[in-house]
Amino acid sequence: MPDFLTEMASKSRERALSARSGMPERELRARILDLPDPLPLRTGPEGFDLITEVKRRSPSIGPLDGAGVVERARAYTEAGAAAISVLTEPDAFGGSLEDLQAISRAASELPDAIPAMRKDFLTDPYQLLEARAAGAGGALLILRILSDEELEQMLAVAGETGLFLLLEAFDADDIERAGVAAARATSEGTDALVGVNCRNLETLQVEFDRLEQLSGHLPAGSRRVAESGLETAEDAARLAAGGYDLALVGTALMRLEDPRPAISRMLAAGRAARQLAGVGRYDRTAGGDLSPTAGAR
Repeated sequence: MPDFLTEMASKSRERALSARSGMPERELRARILDLPDPLPLRTGPEGFDLITEVKRRSPSIGPLDGAGVVERARAYTEAGAAAISVLTEPDAFGGSLEDLQAISRAASELPDAIPAMRKDFLTDPYQLLEARAAGAGGALLILRILSDEELEQMLAVAGETGLFLLLEAFDADDIERAGVAAARATSEGTDALVGVNCRNLETLQVEFDRLEQLSGHLPAGSRRVAESGLETAEDAARLAAGGYDLALVGTALMRLEDPRPAISRMLAAGRAARQLAGVGRYDRTAGGDLSPTAGAR
C-alpha cells in the first residue's frame, strides 16, 4: 500500500479508537435512533449526475476556500447536485465531523434536499455510526485500506443505518472486489455505488485517462462514479459518454467564488453526451466536443 494511504489509514484507526473512548458505541446508536431517515441520492432520469465536494484543503494543492463551507453546500444543492461529499479528515484535508453535521443540516433544510456523504479514510464501523449521527446519508469506503473482515462489518453497519456507500477503487483488482461488495450490499438493501479514483497514489497527481481505461472493468449492475480530475464541462461529457453515471468533483468547484454556473454546465454537457452516446453520435475523438460522428445517421 502506498505511503500516503498507509499513513492516512493509521491515523484513522487512531482517531476511531480515541472517539470510542470518548463516546461509547451504545450512546452513539441512541443518538441515531432519534434522527429522521437518511436522505437518498437525488439523481435525475437523464443518466448523469454530480456529487459535489466540500474540502478545506488538498494535500497536493494546499488551502482551498473553506471559510464558507455551509454557504457553498447550499449553492451545490441549489445547482442540482445529487449529494455533497464532505471531507472529515483533519490533518491532510482540514476537515471535521462538525463540518459534516453543519452541511448535512443545511442541505436537508432546502426545498430540494440532498444527502451529505462522509469522505474520509474510514477503517472502523464506528466511523459510519459517527457519520450517521452527524446527519450524513452516505459514506465513502476506500477498499484498498480495508480487510475483507472490515469491509463486511462496514457493509453490515451501512445496511443497519441506511447509509448509501461509494466503494472507491484505484485499479482493476479493486474494481473486481468492489463489484462483489456492491452486489452483497444491494442484496442487504444498501445502495452501493462503485467509484474509480484516477489519482496516482505514489505522486498524488491526477491521471484522467485512467478513468476511461478502467471504465470497461466496472460492474454492469452498479452505478458508476468517476472520481478526481473533473475540471470542465468537456470532461463531464467524456465521462458520461464513457459510461459513468455520476462524477465526484471537488477542487475545481472549491476554486470558484460561485460554483453554480459550472455545475450547470457540467450537468448539461454530461447529460447531452449521454444522450448522444446512446444513439451513437458522440464523437470522443473531438476532444470532448458534442458533435455528430461522420457516420452518424
